[in-house]
Amino acid sequence: MSQIITSAAARTAPAASGYRVDPFRGNRVGRVSSEWFSRPADQRFLSLSDLHGSVKGRAEHSRARTLESRDVRVEARRDDGDRLSLILPGEPGPVAPTHWSFGQLASLVGAPAGYLRQLPAAVAAINLQYGLSHHRAEMVKSYTSHHGRTELRAITGPDYGRIPDHELVEAVMRIAGDGAGETRWKVPGTLDWSTMTYNPRVDVTADTTTLYASDRDVFLFLCDDLNPIEAGRLPNGEPDLFFRGFYCWNSEVGARTLGIASFYLRAVCMNRNLWGVEQFEEVTIRHSKYAAHRFAAEAAPALQAFADSSAAGFVSGVKAARERVVARSDEERSEFLRKRGFSKGDTAKVIEAVLVEEGHPPESVFDFVQGITALARAEPRQDARLDVELKAKKLMDQVAA
Repeated sequence: MSQIITSAAARTAPAASGYRVDPFRGNRVGRVSSEWFSRPADQRFLSLSDLHGSVKGRAEHSRARTLESRDVRVEARRDDGDRLSLILPGEPGPVAPTHWSFGQLASLVGAPAGYLRQLPAAVAAINLQYGLSHHRAEMVKSYTSHHGRTELRAITGPDYGRIPDHELVEAVMRIAGDGAGETRWKVPGTLDWSTMTYNPRVDVTADTTTLYASDRDVFLFLCDDLNPIEAGRLPNGEPDLFFRGFYCWNSEVGARTLGIASFYLRAVCMNRNLWGVEQFEEVTIRHSKYAAHRFAAEAAPALQAFADSSAAGFVSGVKAARERVVARSDEERSEFLRKRGFSKGDTAKVIEAVLVEEGHPPESVFDFVQGITALARAEPRQDARLDVELKAKKLMDQVAA
């Protein structure tokens, strides 16, 4: 059973009224928002059971085989110059490649997929057949679907370690049920920007859901937003409230790795940006030979451990960072930041950000972390922003150690 530290204000206020938060502290993470923007209606699910039924069903109609490359035949129909198919050992008839698997096949034989797609099917087939007959690895692994028409969902190297999408969804369902609030974990609520109040009770619709799956991947984001965590006070004296959250993703056809990210956040807005994020941790697993074992031994237990963990460590870490004073003068502030690789210009920006957000110059580790994350939010380049965020994380980790 999770042990969550909640504020007195949160315990006495009904959840329906929402929680006052300051979303401008910490980091902003746009990964969930990117998924939200890009998913069409048929990739959005309102419950984990519906999502699971969809990805489980397609897996039940799919099967994998390891084949010799030279036994794969590429054919083009004379009456359709835009379509080609594959003849695979063990399949009763021609197999149509999807857009994704066509690109995988082209990559396996070292051919540019974009160029091949512009050629007549017969010409593209000749190039692909030549590549297969000279394929150095000699073996490939096919993944075909037999639901309706027979199609090739994926074709990879023989050591590809498939983690089925439904296994990730099942791991989430073990801690979240249907994702509708029967456990702590649910589809998140929405921040009201006019009042800076986060409302955790929002109906799950196609516009608000954070449960997604396409023919090539799955993505889920859930939040423990009915149990706020108080970690100190804001400059105005109100509690600084956090919620726990995680998102995870996978592609059983090789479109992306498997990954799980856990964090504490202050709010989720309507377009599913994560605001006020702290303690962001991520684990990824490539679909290599032992990927399924690593998922069972590492990723699934890590998700369960985060779901069941106490927030006491996070709260004590923030408290320690607030109490640890590292600079009292302008000279000490500049020296503290310059020793950690900040330029003169960035040092001034960090100090100014703390003055604006906290109402006083930085003194504690927590002050500096807030200023550094503010600098990161203003950085337009992702790689540079991640570098700055890593410096803030290292500071917090040093206090917690």
